[in-house]
Amino acid sequence: MSLHYIQHAASDYYQLDDLLTPEEKNLRHQIGEIMVEEVAPIMAEYWEKAEFPHHVIPKFGGLGFAGGPIQGYGCKTVTTTACAVAYAEIARVDPSIGSSILVHSCLATLLIAQHGSEKQKQNYIPLLARLDMISTCKGAPGLRVAKIENKVALRIVQNGDVMFDNVFVPDEDKLPSLTSFQGFVEALSFARIMVAWVSIGVAMGVYDLCNRYVTERKQFGVPLAAFQLTQAKLVRMLGNIQAMFLTGWRLCKLHESGKMTTGHASMGKAWITLRARETVALGRELLGGNGILTDFLVAKAFCDMEPIYSYEGTYEINCLITGREITGIASFKPPTLKKRSFL
Repeated sequence: MSLHYIQHAASDYYQLDDLLTPEEKNLRHQIGEIMVEEVAPIMAEYWEKAEFPHHVIPKFGGLGFAGGPIQGYGCKTVTTTACAVAYAEIARVDPSIGSSILVHSCLATLLIAQHGSEKQKQNYIPLLARLDMISTCKGAPGLRVAKIENKVALRIVQNGDVMFDNVFVPDEDKLPSLTSFQGFVEALSFARIMVAWVSIGVAMGVYDLCNRYVTERKQFGVPLAAFQLTQAKLVRMLGNIQAMFLTGWRLCKLHESGKMTTGHASMGKAWITLRARETVALGRELLGGNGILTDFLVAKAFCDMEPIYSYEGTYEINCLITGREITGIASFKPPTLKKRSFL
């Protein structure tokens, strides 16, 4: 089955597309064309080789979503929802590309916009937002990066062990207003929304392929879709996706209106990735033996969903962040053990 012919319609059962603006739909369509024409034909090969297709990144540069909600400095200032559907559309075919651009955009470009000096903003944001420059400090004296080998997930992403040996950071390269980890919170919260939408995209891609697969694949002379257990799994997957989309969409609207809290973002990321993890596992089951082949989207998505479930805060940590917000009690550390009187 060719990935070139996977359609959106199957996973949009509640016609949630109606919630998007024409601009958001157009951005999604443009990204979808790039993913289907440029990435889908090569992604299994690059995943197997654990190499990154750097040549495809510039194709996204002119679309504007890498600059996110940043105003000025050459950015198109797209809505949170537009960014979200962009990452979902990328992840529908390959979450590695989406994860790489997401980290570049949310944890580098956005941080410079929030905490950088005016000179830093002018020097870096236009290039970063157009994807003409990738956020890295390659070549800095004393900095070494060793590629992490033998990964079983997001193999296209080039993760590395970073080593510092007397690395000197001049004052002009420091972000002036970023003085503590608390300064990362706003950018991390935005990133968690986008990670949630990467998960939505992965789940949609898996469902769309599975829906077609079970209607075309025959067993004992009838389509797999004719079996009751197959239909039950499809409905569970589809229900998850509708709920995930609506939760993610509402999270975007809270962010756009300035009402979103850290707890909102954390719960959204935790719950949506949990449901996405379940959805891709069901999809892998539906494909039987083909569910472990990278020739099909599902096996790769099944593996790739694992780190997505954990990065930008594990499920447990995000639950504790929301738990602190709703109870007023931080439970990240266990209570201090003290001797108790039995009197």
